[in-house]
Amino acid sequence: MTDSTTVGVGASGARRESVRAALLEVEGLRVAFPTAAGVAFAVAGVTFVVHAGECLGIVGESGSGKSMTCRSILGLVPSPGAIVAGSIRWRGQELVGAGERRLRRIRGGEIGMVFQDPASALNPVYTIGAQLVETIVSHTEHGRARARAQAVELLGRVGIPSPRTRSHAYPHQLSGGMRQRAMIALAIACGPALILADEPTTNLDVTIQDQILHLLEDLRQEQEMAMILVSHDLGVVSHAADRVAVMYAGHIVEEAPTRDLFDHTHHPYTTGLMGALPSIRPGTVRDPLVPIDGQPPELDELPAGCPFQPRCAHRRDACATVDMVLEPAGKDHLTACPFVRAADGR
Repeated sequence: MTDSTTVGVGASGARRESVRAALLEVEGLRVAFPTAAGVAFAVAGVTFVVHAGECLGIVGESGSGKSMTCRSILGLVPSPGAIVAGSIRWRGQELVGAGERRLRRIRGGEIGMVFQDPASALNPVYTIGAQLVETIVSHTEHGRARARAQAVELLGRVGIPSPRTRSHAYPHQLSGGMRQRAMIALAIACGPALILADEPTTNLDVTIQDQILHLLEDLRQEQEMAMILVSHDLGVVSHAADRVAVMYAGHIVEEAPTRDLFDHTHHPYTTGLMGALPSIRPGTVRDPLVPIDGQPPELDELPAGCPFQPRCAHRRDACATVDMVLEPAGKDHLTACPFVRAADGR
């Protein structure tokens, strides 16, 4: 395991320091998909570290590479995609190229995943209780009787009413909010050290979204788990994440402690996301929301240099030659925009 005082480096080699041990170290990760127009990189050289007990938020518009990054960690890149470069180290051990048997042991046992659509992630032909029992038996030495009791306890723990009765229900017999709670129960069933929560509040109404986010945070604190919280909404991660990584077109364009990111954005894309975000501070009056012009690019038709330049209000000719690497823009703050750093005198 990486020494807790030298836990990793940014894409450019900028050192990050922490008093906590590194659980997950992703470095230079590239995930490619062949297309008719050439190779599209859904993840294009991503580097980050997740420490024990912390929550890393990953935000960005749809298609930015957030979900594919999470799937890569568990070896779940859909065909014909593939990891073509980089390293994913879990507790110091390399996962890229690991066999399916080893990855199955880690999935659910050491790393749990909450998918954004529980209706498709849960098996429709098995009851919720049966799926929990199978997960517990597969990753522990518990017998089925003990696993059934634990399954009922887990359903109650995630806030499902009448958990014993609901354990006999099929996914289609549960509401969207309860399906997501069942998905969370599956993710935490074996006491993982890390939870990957991929857009866990998608398609839920605002009240249920808030409940699910509070549930995840309470469970994280209770079980001392680390978490990667993926969202397209900066407001969602602002309350739970210790650090935030902002992704665009397969790249991390900015990373910082949450409070610092909200107080001092350095990349124009992050600034654009902030401008489109309603105020998260009670009683705050702000200017009208300003959407970001244009649409995210097709991954097989990216412009040269910075992929955000066609939508950037501050673009200049030199943006076409920018290397998408993270450089320091303050204490523990990294950005891929050299011009903002220059304007700030860094």
